[in-house]
Amino acid sequence: MTKKKNKSMIQRRLIPTYVFLIIVSFVSVFPFYWMVSAATNQSIDVARGRIIPGTYALTNFQNLISSQNLGGAMANSFRYAILQTVLALFVCSLAGFGFELYHDKAKDTLFTILLLAMMIPQVATMIPLFKMMSNAGLLNSMWGFVLPAISTPFLVMFFRQNSRSFPLDTMEAARIDGLSEFGIFIRMYMPMMRSTYAAAAVITFMNAWNAYLWPKVVLTQSDAQTMPMLIANLSSGYTIDYGRLMMGVLFCSIPTMVVFFVLQKQFAEGLTGAVK
Repeated sequence: MTKKKNKSMIQRRLIPTYVFLIIVSFVSVFPFYWMVSAATNQSIDVARGRIIPGTYALTNFQNLISSQNLGGAMANSFRYAILQTVLALFVCSLAGFGFELYHDKAKDTLFTILLLAMMIPQVATMIPLFKMMSNAGLLNSMWGFVLPAISTPFLVMFFRQNSRSFPLDTMEAARIDGLSEFGIFIRMYMPMMRSTYAAAAVITFMNAWNAYLWPKVVLTQSDAQTMPMLIANLSSGYTIDYGRLMMGVLFCSIPTMVVFFVLQKQFAEGLTGAVK
């Protein structure tokens, strides 16, 4: 009887916690629900604040593809984001691997300078980067979008911190077996740090997919636009078709949600520095 009373008392004490979690969950999910609902309603219904799904999803989709190059923008965003993610993971993980496992005073000083670069806002480097891309003839190209972001101080720091859990005995054994330093990175470090790679991939892909300011500067031709640029085009003008706009936002949101849900377990493990 005493155990049952204690259990019931604990459950009563947890009621406020459950209520709070339910409210927070609702607040977190509601914007997504509203986005999906707005994509199925007319513009006037969205403006009036209707939250019940409508029957105009197909009409909004037809208006979207008739006014914007949705397929081209999606293809550009996928191409840019995937290439940037692959290159950034390789470059930044190689840098983090070197900074942590081969560190000395000179490398530590260089890493400190690298971290200071995180304090510089992106807009401060926009003009120099634009001039560099222009002089290199990389405007309106995939490389103009990708190159400035393949090495970021945050990702280098992220890989360096997680590299501290990489077993040094494994490196020594590999060296004894005749494996080169680059071979250790490719054949041992990368497989063992796959959770870290998954977390970094989610972060990098989302940043690349949602990037707007730099693509707006370097991609000036309409056939090179990305999904965020397409959304910005939908929201410009004297009148805005909110149903069409939210349909575009829905299409823009789906890839990042899919990537996160597919890699969410590895993402959580990578943030804690898990080594397999």
